[in-house]
Amino acid sequence: MTTGYAEFRFLDPGPLVDGDLELVLARAEPCDTRRGVVPQYEFELRLTGTTLKIGLVKLRICLTDELRRFGGNLSYDVDEGYRGHRYAARGCLLLFPLARRHGLKSLLITCAPDNAASRRTCELIGGRYFDTIEAETEPGKRRPTCRFVVSLETGEV
Repeated sequence: MTTGYAEFRFLDPGPLVDGDLELVLARAEPCDTRRGVVPQYEFELRLTGTTLKIGLVKLRICLTDELRRFGGNLSYDVDEGYRGHRYAARGCLLLFPLARRHGLKSLLITCAPDNAASRRTCELIGGRYFDTIEAETEPGKRRPTCRFVVSLETGEV
Protein backbone atom coordinates (compact mmCIF):
# COMPACT_ATOMS: atom_id res chain seq x y z
CA MET A 1 0.00 0.00 0.00
CA THR A 2 1.24 3.46 -0.81
CA THR A 3 1.95 5.37 2.38
CA GLY A 4 1.76 9.06 3.24
CA TYR A 5 -1.98 9.48 2.73
CA ALA A 6 -3.08 9.44 6.37
CA GLU A 7 -3.37 13.24 6.22
CA PHE A 8 -4.76 13.33 2.70
CA ARG A 9 -7.25 16.13 2.01
CA PHE A 10 -9.91 16.02 -0.63
CA LEU A 11 -10.28 19.14 -2.74
CA ASP A 12 -13.42 20.85 -3.93
CA PRO A 13 -13.56 19.79 -7.59
CA GLY A 14 -15.69 22.79 -8.55
CA PRO A 15 -18.15 22.58 -11.43
CA LEU A 16 -17.30 19.81 -13.91
CA VAL A 17 -19.35 20.36 -17.06
CA ASP A 18 -18.77 19.67 -20.76
CA GLY A 19 -21.81 20.64 -22.81
CA ASP A 20 -24.53 18.07 -22.11
CA LEU A 21 -22.34 16.17 -19.59
CA GLU A 22 -21.94 17.00 -15.91
CA LEU A 23 -19.94 15.23 -13.21
CA VAL A 24 -21.52 15.24 -9.76
CA LEU A 25 -19.46 14.12 -6.78
CA ALA A 26 -21.15 11.03 -5.33
CA ARG A 27 -18.52 10.33 -2.68
CA ALA A 28 -14.95 10.91 -1.63
CA GLU A 29 -13.54 7.71 -0.16
CA PRO A 30 -10.58 8.08 2.21
CA CYS A 31 -7.65 5.70 2.44
CA ASP A 32 -8.38 2.41 4.22
CA THR A 33 -5.23 0.30 4.36
CA ARG A 34 -7.09 -2.68 5.83
CA ARG A 35 -9.30 -2.91 2.75
CA GLY A 36 -6.62 -1.79 0.28
CA VAL A 37 -8.57 1.36 -0.62
CA VAL A 38 -6.70 4.45 -1.76
CA PRO A 39 -8.12 7.99 -1.60
CA GLN A 40 -10.55 8.28 -4.48
CA TYR A 41 -13.30 10.46 -5.85
CA GLU A 42 -16.40 8.87 -7.36
CA PHE A 43 -18.51 10.98 -9.69
CA GLU A 44 -21.86 10.30 -11.29
CA LEU A 45 -22.03 11.07 -14.98
CA ARG A 46 -25.24 13.02 -15.53
CA LEU A 47 -26.92 14.78 -18.38
CA THR A 48 -26.42 18.48 -17.58
CA GLY A 49 -29.15 20.00 -15.45
CA THR A 50 -30.79 16.66 -14.64
CA THR A 51 -30.57 14.09 -11.88
CA LEU A 52 -30.36 11.28 -14.45
CA LYS A 53 -27.27 9.17 -13.68
CA ILE A 54 -25.87 7.68 -16.88
CA GLY A 55 -22.66 6.23 -15.47
CA LEU A 56 -19.72 6.64 -13.10
CA VAL A 57 -16.12 7.78 -13.26
CA LYS A 58 -13.54 7.41 -10.48
CA LEU A 59 -10.26 9.17 -9.87
CA ARG A 60 -7.81 7.38 -7.56
CA ILE A 61 -5.15 9.70 -6.19
CA CYS A 62 -2.51 7.02 -5.57
CA LEU A 63 -1.93 3.43 -6.61
CA THR A 64 -1.24 0.19 -4.82
CA ASP A 65 0.71 -2.57 -6.56
CA GLU A 66 -2.64 -4.24 -7.28
CA LEU A 67 -4.07 -1.09 -8.87
CA ARG A 68 -0.95 -0.75 -11.01
CA ARG A 69 -1.74 -4.19 -12.43
CA PHE A 70 -5.50 -3.85 -12.68
CA GLY A 71 -7.54 -0.71 -12.13
CA GLY A 72 -5.29 2.31 -12.50
CA ASN A 73 -6.02 5.90 -11.53
CA LEU A 74 -9.15 6.22 -13.66
CA SER A 75 -12.10 3.92 -14.08
CA TYR A 76 -15.38 4.51 -15.85
CA ASP A 77 -18.65 2.88 -16.74
CA VAL A 78 -21.41 4.28 -18.92
CA ASP A 79 -24.90 2.80 -18.85
CA GLU A 80 -25.60 0.83 -22.01
CA GLY A 81 -28.28 3.15 -23.37
CA TYR A 82 -25.88 6.13 -23.27
CA ARG A 83 -22.81 4.62 -24.87
CA GLY A 84 -21.43 6.00 -28.11
CA HIS A 85 -21.40 9.67 -27.06
CA ARG A 86 -17.87 9.68 -25.64
CA TYR A 87 -19.21 10.38 -22.14
CA ALA A 88 -16.47 8.25 -20.52
CA ALA A 89 -13.69 10.13 -22.34
CA ARG A 90 -15.26 13.50 -21.68
CA GLY A 91 -15.74 12.63 -18.00
CA CYS A 92 -12.11 11.58 -17.65
CA LEU A 93 -10.89 14.77 -19.33
CA LEU A 94 -12.92 16.84 -16.88
CA LEU A 95 -10.95 15.21 -14.03
CA PHE A 96 -7.48 16.11 -15.37
CA PRO A 97 -7.33 19.52 -13.62
CA LEU A 98 -8.30 17.91 -10.29
CA ALA A 99 -5.61 15.25 -10.76
CA ARG A 100 -3.04 17.97 -11.47
CA ARG A 101 -4.11 19.88 -8.33
CA HIS A 102 -3.26 16.72 -6.37
CA GLY A 103 0.23 16.74 -7.89
CA LEU A 104 -0.25 13.81 -10.28
CA LYS A 105 2.05 13.94 -13.30
CA SER A 106 0.47 11.01 -15.13
CA LEU A 107 -2.51 8.68 -14.93
CA LEU A 108 -2.63 4.93 -15.45
CA ILE A 109 -5.70 3.35 -17.06
CA THR A 110 -6.33 -0.34 -17.68
CA CYS A 111 -8.72 -2.21 -19.92
CA ALA A 112 -9.32 -5.67 -21.32
CA PRO A 113 -7.68 -6.21 -24.74
CA ASP A 114 -11.03 -7.13 -26.29
CA ASN A 115 -12.87 -4.06 -24.94
CA ALA A 116 -12.66 -1.83 -28.02
CA ALA A 117 -14.79 0.95 -26.50
CA SER A 118 -12.62 1.24 -23.39
CA ARG A 119 -9.46 1.12 -25.47
CA ARG A 120 -10.85 3.94 -27.63
CA THR A 121 -11.61 5.95 -24.48
CA CYS A 122 -7.98 5.54 -23.39
CA GLU A 123 -6.81 6.79 -26.79
CA LEU A 124 -9.27 9.72 -26.89
CA ILE A 125 -7.96 11.09 -23.61
CA GLY A 126 -4.36 10.94 -24.78
CA GLY A 127 -3.41 7.56 -23.35
CA ARG A 128 -0.31 5.94 -24.76
CA TYR A 129 -0.25 2.17 -24.83
CA PHE A 130 2.30 0.94 -22.28
CA ASP A 131 1.98 -2.85 -22.20
CA THR A 132 -0.28 -5.86 -21.75
CA ILE A 133 0.14 -8.00 -18.66
CA GLU A 134 -1.57 -10.97 -17.06
CA ALA A 135 -3.39 -9.43 -14.10
CA GLU A 136 -5.09 -11.23 -11.24
CA THR A 137 -8.64 -9.84 -11.17
CA GLU A 138 -9.81 -12.11 -8.34
CA PRO A 139 -7.97 -14.68 -6.26
CA GLY A 140 -7.00 -17.45 -8.67
CA LYS A 141 -8.41 -15.67 -11.76
CA ARG A 142 -6.11 -13.99 -14.25
CA ARG A 143 -6.74 -12.19 -17.50
CA PRO A 144 -4.74 -10.08 -19.93
CA THR A 145 -4.91 -6.37 -19.16
CA CYS A 146 -3.78 -3.49 -21.38
CA ARG A 147 -2.22 -0.55 -19.60
CA PHE A 148 -2.22 3.02 -20.90
CA VAL A 149 -0.48 6.09 -19.47
CA VAL A 150 -1.71 9.67 -19.86
CA SER A 151 0.82 12.44 -19.25
CA LEU A 152 -0.61 15.39 -17.34
CA GLU A 153 2.56 17.43 -17.77
CA THR A 154 2.62 17.97 -21.51
CA GLY A 155 -0.79 19.61 -21.77
CA GLU A 156 -1.54 17.25 -24.65
CA VAL A 157 -4.92 15.63 -24.88
